[in-house]
Amino acid sequence: TEIDWKAYMQEVEGFANGTLDYTQLKGDTGPLVYPAGFVYIFLGLYYATGRGSDICLAQYIFAGLYLLNLLLVFRIYCRTNKVPPYVFFFMCCASYRIHSIFVLRLFNDPVAMAILFLAINLFLEEHWSWGCLLFSLAVSVKMNILLFAPGLLFLLLQRFGLLGCIPKLCICALLQVVLGLPFLLVNPVGYLTRSFDLGRQFQFKWTVNWRFLPEEVFQNRVFHAALLLAHLAGLGLFALHRWHSSRENILTLLKDPDKRRPASPRLTVNNILAWIVFILFSSNFLGVCCSRSLHYQFYVWYFHTLPYLLWCTPTTKLAHMPKVLLLGVIELCWNTYPSTVCSSLSLHICHGLILLQLWYGTAPTPVSHTPSPSRKPTAMSKKAQ
Repeated sequence: TEIDWKAYMQEVEGFANGTLDYTQLKGDTGPLVYPAGFVYIFLGLYYATGRGSDICLAQYIFAGLYLLNLLLVFRIYCRTNKVPPYVFFFMCCASYRIHSIFVLRLFNDPVAMAILFLAINLFLEEHWSWGCLLFSLAVSVKMNILLFAPGLLFLLLQRFGLLGCIPKLCICALLQVVLGLPFLLVNPVGYLTRSFDLGRQFQFKWTVNWRFLPEEVFQNRVFHAALLLAHLAGLGLFALHRWHSSRENILTLLKDPDKRRPASPRLTVNNILAWIVFILFSSNFLGVCCSRSLHYQFYVWYFHTLPYLLWCTPTTKLAHMPKVLLLGVIELCWNTYPSTVCSSLSLHICHGLILLQLWYGTAPTPVSHTPSPSRKPTAMSKKAQ
């Protein structure tokens, strides 16, 4: 259980010793492949735990991070008021794999996700600039956060229009430059190719979702391209038919919000918040469904969003049990080690059922840019800047 933690400590130790060439930062599991935010955060953990030697203290820190992550997730769910209270039990107590990822294995994925959930809380409070800053910080810890990016871009266009969202995108880009600057000055190509390597190959022995395929198909670039096309197609369909109001052409998102036709009827605050969370969570879920490979620590990428995706659609009393069953089967798939043909196929079937529910159970919601999801509507215009 110490393999990844020791590798992380070895990777940041090089930076602590003055190495700024990203290609020279390595550990027992291979070269450093995460952006610069990871280095700074785990460098802090490196010094806090006696150069990585006090693993027990690191586990206590990650236990605190786990509780903070739950608090942030619960706050999102409470603001949207979509999920029945008993489902929170499953998020807290029913996942051995999530507890392992946080407290036993000390992966960087939970760090990135906790920052991401903090950013979403800021979005719900109309603090878009601060939310974009935190979103970019999460990306700098691990690139999986980019799966939320299409949804965030849609929301920024909806809320601010094309010209208005450019400053928010600049905040995201500027933070990446600032964090990576020490490495960019020494070896810019090395930093960019290592920390943002989108073409990295994954080992077949660790895959959770594609075990039923022959290994030569799993490693084939044509298969990877097909998954990318499926991902883009899914995003396009959801953006056109589930995220966007059907009354106007989607290109109206590029206009200044004050020049658009106002939405009617006007929505409640809870509906607006639920719409924001739905777009972000479904954007990420589409990316997970089309991932080239899911490893066991990747479960945290979407575990805490699954209850929302299942219960954001209208639910009858009899429909609660099938949704709970879906959560249980997904959990079983992620706890099957090593993965099998049956477990990986079952995972895809569960993902497919959730996608079908999202497609047929949701409808594009006309959302006006004027109502504030904040508890203080009069402060919206100041917060949004």
